[in-house]
Amino acid sequence: MPVETGTQEVPAGGGKDLDLKRLESGLDALETPAHVKRNIKGYFFSLLSPLIAIAAVLVIWQIVIWLQWQPDYIIPSPRDVWDALGRQVEQQILWASTFNSIRRAAQGFIIALIVATPIGVALGLNKTLRSIFGPLLTGLQQLPSVAWVPAAIIWFGLSDATIYTVVLLGAVPSIAIGLMSGIDQIPSIILRAGQVLGATGFNRVRQIILPAAWPGYLAGLEQGWAFSWRSLMAAELIAVSPALGPGLGQMLDNGRSLGDMALVLGSIFMILFVGVLIERLIFAPLRKRTLQNRGLLR
Repeated sequence: MPVETGTQEVPAGGGKDLDLKRLESGLDALETPAHVKRNIKGYFFSLLSPLIAIAAVLVIWQIVIWLQWQPDYIIPSPRDVWDALGRQVEQQILWASTFNSIRRAAQGFIIALIVATPIGVALGLNKTLRSIFGPLLTGLQQLPSVAWVPAAIIWFGLSDATIYTVVLLGAVPSIAIGLMSGIDQIPSIILRAGQVLGATGFNRVRQIILPAAWPGYLAGLEQGWAFSWRSLMAAELIAVSPALGPGLGQMLDNGRSLGDMALVLGSIFMILFVGVLIERLIFAPLRKRTLQNRGLLR
């Protein structure tokens, strides 16, 4: 029977449930605005934090210029560097160089991904293969990419094949080692469960191995991209030819040849900007989503 309480009727035995619902709704009302506020604050901070870092560097840089510790042909001012980049824009060099460098790095990275993934899977699952070829991968990863440029020029001449060879030799070991590390971290119960469910061959790799090893694989991909970008700049600095077209590395070498320190610094900042931009637009969201999906990030 309903029990009359004041002007409302509450079902018998339902008072506690009603109080509990009211308490939950009250807690939700208290937490929601704070949660939204934190999200908005975090969003704006993520947008402004790079700008704050750039502003701090510019302020320190300008202070050094005002103190005149070095002549302007050694340490040019931010305005001089900006004007140098502006001249490259007027000559239609800057954007063409940036596009060509990003295109080469992306193509080389994709090829490295296709090559490194089966290598990482094979060495990650087969201990015998790892014991034989693992040290070779580690050695290749530690070898500076610039060391491959003279050999690649002798093999392929001043061509795109030289640049892609250097990029591949720089990126493949990092991607493969990252995937091997991710496979090592897969709990054995997951592998046994896949065997029980009948997952074998390519299906086992696609449905179980790669998803379970994704965090380590992603770390390898990030490092592989960094090595791709660094290797590309090393190749463009040394393998300079009109047949290769413009590139940021070639623009940097032109600044060195002309003794134009403003152009040298402008080229360095463009190389840095592209690297940070790719990380923020591609790898940072992937890393954040991975952590959220695995319950490691709110």
